Amino acid sequence: MKQKHYESVVIINATLEDDKVDSVVNKIQDTLKNGGAEITDVEKWGRKRLAYPIKKQKTGFYVVLRFISEPAFIAKLERFYRLEEEIFRSLTVILDKESLAYLDKKKKEAEKAAQPVEVTVQNETTEEVKAEEAAPEKAEEAAEETAVDTETTENVEEKSEE
Repeated sequence: MKQKHYESVVIINATLEDDKVDSVVNKIQDTLKNGGAEITDVEKWGRKRLAYPIKKQKTGFYVVLRFISEPAFIAKLERFYRLEEEIFRSLTVILDKESLAYLDKKKKEAEKAAQPVEVTVQNETTEEVKAEEAAPEKAEEAAEETAVDTETTENVEEKSEE
């Protein structure tokens, strides 16, 4: 059967300690691997406030899993989510071509952001110093123009007061 790309969002009980949350995430990953799914991405969003209380809890730990699997496996995965006590809610959707293209673009941008950036601040400062040394009269002319501008502003203000 043809495999499809899926995204599964899971809300885990946020009152659990970090190591227990990690063990629940590992259980989910093991279930996916045992079902023949290929996990492409796991994002742990962390503890977030829920829109409404679920099982008398106001916060949940969000995890997003992206994987490639056969459609028949999704029913087994959903059953696992319902039986797992620490999982409050889950949602699994099929990713279409546009979503996959967006995720690829986002991943490439993240890789570019992670690459080191060359700093050229010293070169710019050096060029500015050289320009000032080469043309000191230009700097004097700019200072004179500023002085003339302030004098004319003062004259205009004096005339308006009269």
